[in-house]
Amino acid sequence: MIKIKSSEITSKEEYLSRRDFLKTAGIVTAGAALLAACGAEEEIPATPATSNLPAEEVATDLTQELTAKESVLNYNNYYEFTTDKERVAKLAEDFVFSPWTVEVSGLVNKPQTFGIEDLLSKFTIEERIYRMRCVEAWSMVIPWNGFTLASLLNEVEPTSDAKFVRFETLADPDQMPGLINKLYPWPYQEGLRLDEAMNDLTLLSTGLYGESLAGQNGAPIRLVVPWKYGFKSIKSIVKIELTAEQPSTFWEGIAPNEYGFYANVNPAVDHPRWSQATERRISELKRRETLYLNGYADEVAHLYEGMDPNNLY
Repeated sequence: MIKIKSSEITSKEEYLSRRDFLKTAGIVTAGAALLAACGAEEEIPATPATSNLPAEEVATDLTQELTAKESVLNYNNYYEFTTDKERVAKLAEDFVFSPWTVEVSGLVNKPQTFGIEDLLSKFTIEERIYRMRCVEAWSMVIPWNGFTLASLLNEVEPTSDAKFVRFETLADPDQMPGLINKLYPWPYQEGLRLDEAMNDLTLLSTGLYGESLAGQNGAPIRLVVPWKYGFKSIKSIVKIELTAEQPSTFWEGIAPNEYGFYANVNPAVDHPRWSQATERRISELKRRETLYLNGYADEVAHLYEGMDPNNLY
């Protein structure tokens, strides 16, 4: 079980009021414990990712300090809008993401295109409290709402040849002023190995703090992979493709010596320009030690048995 200290998880009143909202809305609770690329800082108790505890018990167990909602909403890397993470929210406030579809194709038996409303009704929405660790060495603790990527992939039935999953973000220059920057290889794309994608911790998020995702946080649907640096958590997904070959990814294509395909959090492997041994939790001044695999080693370390952890940056 991953432990999250009381010092890690926003105000108790705000958190418990959010729990009341979730309970009223009928959202299933399953507690568990952005560089240039991240998506949205002492140790965390969180319940297991698939807890069967009723909402009241989970709330009691999770009365720790989450990152303040205002920080999660107003400190975001989203280069399609701007490289200034403190201006993203303003530029994304009129982002239109309805209607929205996600195409799932490639090496699957049942390729499909899902409307966001279909995804919300088809799959069980859970709450997952996860650490987010940026490659820039800052971090947050965020209560996400969403469903497992595995449940979506099972719906389309990957073939035996499928080994990887490729993701693609919307690239709409009418809404995203940052796309004018031709230094970057738009559209943003990311990838996972299939076994990473099928892990129970890997989440397709549709909300945070009990509310729908805001534009700056990747509305209406984004990836959350808590043991990896935030730039793996691709936002505003429009395409998911299963492939036999490892897909190219946005940041690896720009600087492969700095941003690798795996992007696993490892305090022993420094970024070429700074240490990853410590991190700063947003809203805190002090630094803390970075946890291996962001504290999720018990759940995911087996995926990398026999591999050199120094090559999994």
